[in-house]
Amino acid sequence: METNSRILAFIGSYADAAAPGLYACSYDTETGQLELLEQASGLQNPTFLTIDARSHKLYVLSEATDEEGKRCGAAATYEFHSETGQLTHLNTEKTVPATTCHIALDQTSQLAMVSSYHGGMVGVSPILPDGSLGVTSDIQQHEGSSLLPVQDRPRTHSVFVDRANRYVGVCDLGLDQIVMYKLDLESQRLISHGVTKVTPGSGPRHFALHRTLPYGYVINELNSTIIAFAYDEEKGQLTELQTVATLPEDYTGDNATADIHISPDGRFLYGSNRGHDSIVVFEIDSSSGKLSYVEHSSTLGGHPRNFGISPDGKFLLVANRDGNNIVTLARDGATGKLQPTGGELSVSKPVCIRFAE
Repeated sequence: METNSRILAFIGSYADAAAPGLYACSYDTETGQLELLEQASGLQNPTFLTIDARSHKLYVLSEATDEEGKRCGAAATYEFHSETGQLTHLNTEKTVPATTCHIALDQTSQLAMVSSYHGGMVGVSPILPDGSLGVTSDIQQHEGSSLLPVQDRPRTHSVFVDRANRYVGVCDLGLDQIVMYKLDLESQRLISHGVTKVTPGSGPRHFALHRTLPYGYVINELNSTIIAFAYDEEKGQLTELQTVATLPEDYTGDNATADIHISPDGRFLYGSNRGHDSIVVFEIDSSSGKLSYVEHSSTLGGHPRNFGISPDGKFLLVANRDGNNIVTLARDGATGKLQPTGGELSVSKPVCIRFAE
């Protein structure tokens, strides 16, 4: 970047292919403000993205149609300029035979993994030497159902990879399960390993593994809770520790949770509520992994989807889909609490924000 006070951030959104849906921004580390640098069209609903900052590559979900004209998953690769944010499209590759909602890389950026909510499956794609995506190498189809009408089938919502790059976890909202796989880099596939069941009707959506401690946390979309787990990375096994509510006790309206992140210092956990339109904050007990409530902070916009915590931990930026904005909240490093800065970037139907660390 031109100065040390700015890094890049990228935004994905709901958009038709003819309209801009992918955005590159300059992020001011002093103010938390975003400035739009570049935008790209040509992708249908580029809602979720992930970054390989080392190689300046951006991997973005999209949609395509198969030979029969049915909607299917696709993902695009872009190279970005580290100073200007200029986006260069490398390729778009079909992934799985259903639309997708989440994409993640393994720790070595050799594989990309996509989740399909509507198809109940996970797809694996190799990353080629030039950084582009290759042809899908593995698809894992989940089977079953759970308690609620929306859980009449598997609904895989996200993938997480552990620090050792040994195991992959998949949050399946439809099955009320976190499904664990062994990661086989050589054969570019996932090998079934185990299942962690959660309370029926919970709907596990996104997962956050602690960077240094043996704990992980899942946010449950359907019953607005977060479950804390102990994680044994040698065995690839989760053990439930605690369940906490993401909503105030006196709240009676509709709600569905979305995203979950741990602060870079590992001390605080944050989750987004759609309906209550808030970020809930918890402090993490480093000795037990359990959570204690800190506060709820308004997102200053409707239907907050994903959010990002800046690499230095000073700011939290939340994507309000129905507010059509990215709102900047200042983060108190000592208490974990959030305060509005007045910073805001107007973007149509934003879903995901990621920083290039």
